[in-house]
Amino acid sequence: MLNYIWTFLIFLGLAAAISTDVANKFSDRHRNGKSVELIAFFPNQPAIKSGDLLSFQAVMSAQFYNKTYGDSITGDIRFSVKTKYLPNQWTSAVLLIPENAPLVIKEIAKSTGEDNDIVAKLSYVPGGITGINVVFEEVNYYKMKEVTNSALGYADTAVTIAIGLIGIMAMWLGIMKIAEESGVINSFARLLRPVTRFLFPDVPHDHPAIGSIVMNLAATILGLGNAATPLGIKAMEDLNSLNPDKGVATNAMCTFLVLNTASFALMPTTAIALRAAAGSPKPAIIIGTTMFGSFIATMVGIIAVKVFEKFSGNKETPGNEIKNKLRVKKIIIPVAAIASFLVLYLIGFFRLLGSLFSFMSFDFLRTGIEIISTLAIPSMIVGFVALGFWKKVKVYETFIEGAKEGFNVAVMIIPYLVAILMAIGIFRSGGAMNWLVQILAPVTDLIGMPAEALPMALMRPLSGSGSLGIMAEIIAVHGPDSFIGILVSTMYGSTETTFFVLAVYFGAVNVKNTRHALPAGLISDLAGLLAALLIVRLLYPAGL
Repeated sequence: MLNYIWTFLIFLGLAAAISTDVANKFSDRHRNGKSVELIAFFPNQPAIKSGDLLSFQAVMSAQFYNKTYGDSITGDIRFSVKTKYLPNQWTSAVLLIPENAPLVIKEIAKSTGEDNDIVAKLSYVPGGITGINVVFEEVNYYKMKEVTNSALGYADTAVTIAIGLIGIMAMWLGIMKIAEESGVINSFARLLRPVTRFLFPDVPHDHPAIGSIVMNLAATILGLGNAATPLGIKAMEDLNSLNPDKGVATNAMCTFLVLNTASFALMPTTAIALRAAAGSPKPAIIIGTTMFGSFIATMVGIIAVKVFEKFSGNKETPGNEIKNKLRVKKIIIPVAAIASFLVLYLIGFFRLLGSLFSFMSFDFLRTGIEIISTLAIPSMIVGFVALGFWKKVKVYETFIEGAKEGFNVAVMIIPYLVAILMAIGIFRSGGAMNWLVQILAPVTDLIGMPAEALPMALMRPLSGSGSLGIMAEIIAVHGPDSFIGILVSTMYGSTETTFFVLAVYFGAVNVKNTRHALPAGLISDLAGLLAALLIVRLLYPAGL
């Protein structure tokens, strides 16, 4: 499945880039080789002589720009120009473009050189020096160049991410090794045994994998991102130790990955912080809506992964497919019934919860979140080390042993990260995202999702930084407390970057055949996004 998705992302991105470049060439979008006229405003000085260096402002009227480039801007475009005064001949000039320049002008600037300037040829209009003719630098294969730069940039980003994980992985796996030797993980596993037996029936209840899974899910629920990833990789390694067919994901691995992509969390701290920075007086109102969205994503993800198990058979017990199907039926029916009841019940509950947080002092809530976030990780480190010391565990040697594992794992995931991030970079920069937005627009209109929110929904499973940037832009344009501002904030907190999680977790154990993990994860993402739309429409149809 991942082979097809990966190839699809690359080829669709390249197809979009090539078609865009060809269309731009035939439509002469950038007016290559053709001059445009600007009005110059020179500073007061006694006289301008041939060869003088000039710095001045030049303006392209909105009317001229719209007629020339087929756009519909309202304000004039002002450039800062640096050049020589050479009358009756062409000379070289550098034009600095404003931050609010139209897209076409930005594309011309970005095609060669720096992103904020244009190297151009300039001549002065005969009969005076208030008018200038400018020929911008030529733009050829703009999208393909952007695809190349993006692929190389994302490959570099993948290595940077992996190197950044080395220290975190080494530290957390070292601490987890102490927790394992001191018996903490087994205690957590026994506490949640009914839940883990339900979700992971093929994993022995006394296996270390259960404890690692519990620790990872606890870190995810508390929003401890730096801790959740290393703990998740450790859990995947433990699950892989039970795998009879190395390189092929087991049912337990697929279930665990879906639980991480659903990413149920009590506090969507990143979205809350962004809303607060955007000036929202009630940034924490998304706590209830996000909990609802991620809860639905989790329930649907569990159902989806169990249904896929039914059709793919039980990889852990070959030849026992009939028993597996009966067990799946026993699981799906009660889960579906409970989930259906809870959806109706929780809509009312989260309506009340949303009202509660809307009246709660944000300073009080923010203080509570900061205290939990600040103390959670140090408390775990100190607590595990102290308990290990009390249990007579050789804490230093044990930590070093676990840290060595963390270093090796962080290096191992580099190829998987490079592969998935490169494909995402090509897909984004090539313009394929715009194609999907246009294709899916009729569907989103039918369900009442604003067109502006669709890029966020499509980007969230692919890239965390990309979806964060889209959310920030939407909030800046529409406001944090508008309907769409609350919606994208809830979407961000209700789902996770499925492709990134899949690449990291399965890459750590060298699993190439991910079976039904990806489709189940994407179904979970879709459920989370639709649940976010549902709850926000019910609670805040017109914003705050």
